[in-house]
Amino acid sequence: MEWSNKSVVTEFILLGLSSSWSLQLSLFFVFSMFYGAAVLGNLLIILTVITDSRLHSSMYFLLSNLSFIDMCQATFATPKMIADFLHEHKTITFEGCMSQIFFLHVFGGSEMVLLVAMAYDRYIAICKPLHYMTIMSKQVCTVLVVVSWTIGILHSASHLAFTVNLPFCGPNKVDNFFCDLPLVIKLACLDTYFLEIMVLTNSGLLSLICFILLLISYTVILLTVQRRSSGGSSKALSTLSAHVTVVVLFFGPLIFIYIWPFDSFPIDKFISVFFTVFTPFLNPVIYTLRNEEVKAAMRKLRSRHIESKQMS
Repeated sequence: MEWSNKSVVTEFILLGLSSSWSLQLSLFFVFSMFYGAAVLGNLLIILTVITDSRLHSSMYFLLSNLSFIDMCQATFATPKMIADFLHEHKTITFEGCMSQIFFLHVFGGSEMVLLVAMAYDRYIAICKPLHYMTIMSKQVCTVLVVVSWTIGILHSASHLAFTVNLPFCGPNKVDNFFCDLPLVIKLACLDTYFLEIMVLTNSGLLSLICFILLLISYTVILLTVQRRSSGGSSKALSTLSAHVTVVVLFFGPLIFIYIWPFDSFPIDKFISVFFTVFTPFLNPVIYTLRNEEVKAAMRKLRSRHIESKQMS
């Protein structure tokens, strides 16, 4: 395929979530609250893991990195969506649109791989506890995090490499609150069938591989836990349930997206909101509610903060 690398379109119009001004005003306050809670919740987990020496283990190191990705995922498009609720005309520059596509797939791809790394960490901790400290060293955890970001960047760059050079000559309306790759590709002035197959293969293959690895890991872990009846096993099961819940929340919307990847449905906008706003908000809630060590560390951090204010 050959096409010009110069597009006539210099900006895209985002149709947003609703055209009703009263509803948009309500959504402004609702999403501002959820976005603030998502950022503060994930930031609190990162600070808690950094400041509490009892949480300086591989599991919490990976958890803090997951919180960082969630914080980034909530930020790449949500602040603009919130600001757009106060504007009648919602536009985004061509460069801003490409940036949103890039960061969406960087954070999404990185989180997929990081969830696999967290599943591997739980597999070693539960199935091979005597070798846990040896296998899951700080160096290994660092490598896992670097690999997750590397795969996310390469995955996203492979999408952007052909998207940025597509000829966009109109129309330029994106039926969402951010630039979603399938919606933007369909606006190109050429036959996009093969491009759609490339996108589906790229994203679908990464998602499928990660999902299969997670399914195998948690199945083996669950079978191992069921064979035990000690208190440690119940603690492991509690931690495992939090991990599985996060995986379901992350991959659930993706499964729906890849069933009908290039067909538009009203529920698509809800899935986009869930993926970019609610999932980053729910993840810290799930991990803190199901993890006594994290809750104890947060109480300790709060006590330190109160004592420092009293002393000052």
